[in-house]
Amino acid sequence: MILVTGATGTVGRAVVDRLRALGQPVRALTRRPETAGLPGDIEVVRGDLGVPEDISAALTDVDRVFLLTAGPEIPGHDANLAAAAAASGVRRIVKLSSGRVDDATATDPIPAWHRAGEAAVRESGIPWTMLRPLGFMSNALHWAGAVRAQDTVLAPFGQGRIAVVDAGDIAAVATESLIGAGHEGRSYTLSGPQALSPGEQTEILAEVLGRPLRYVETAPAEARAALLSFGVEPEMADAIMALRATALESFTSVVHPAVEAVTGRPPRSFREWAVEHRAEFAA
Repeated sequence: MILVTGATGTVGRAVVDRLRALGQPVRALTRRPETAGLPGDIEVVRGDLGVPEDISAALTDVDRVFLLTAGPEIPGHDANLAAAAAASGVRRIVKLSSGRVDDATATDPIPAWHRAGEAAVRESGIPWTMLRPLGFMSNALHWAGAVRAQDTVLAPFGQGRIAVVDAGDIAAVATESLIGAGHEGRSYTLSGPQALSPGEQTEILAEVLGRPLRYVETAPAEARAALLSFGVEPEMADAIMALRATALESFTSVVHPAVEAVTGRPPRSFREWAVEHRAEFAA
């Protein structure tokens, strides 16, 4: 049995779907099973990674875990899961981490949180694999409302480029790391095939949608205010803005070979992702 945490998010759901397609038994852990929206043949259990008793119950008969946590609770939640997994006899943990964990200069919150989480997993003594995406193609969905209403992409740091990766490619690497051999003790930095700026992503979206779009660079303060207006807590908004600012560094624009090396096929392009999600940007 494979336990998937964060199973209702973009990456977690992609991992569940891929494991299910391969006939692997999957248990999804979520705080709100009633709104999980997962297929009926997936075992969905209620649980909070902040409650050790919930984790122990969810780990019954589990031998592998896909660990996806988010926000300031990452260090504590990862430590709770790792400790419970060690006590339950789990044989492998694959953790979704951050692309900048190994960057000593990355002292902003998100890589720091994941750095602590990785340490907890390693200290558990369970064989592990770390997946470290540079950025997510799915973040472009945050632009969908403005694209639909104004044919405009609003985003800060226009000169930055990130080699964003598709959630399906992350899921493919995660699945192979969970059920394949030779991935223990490995850390994979995951990227797409091309580093793109927000303006370049806008051009691709315009071509896919068949209508002109414009990119407008917003000030960081304005972008942070937008996050707060969507209900993001101030601490998390600050962490997201610090992460967005790293697009200006060369680190995020490096294309890495891990997706193809692990899966045997090249990563999907942003254009392919945009075609798949065309309807969400339609006017």
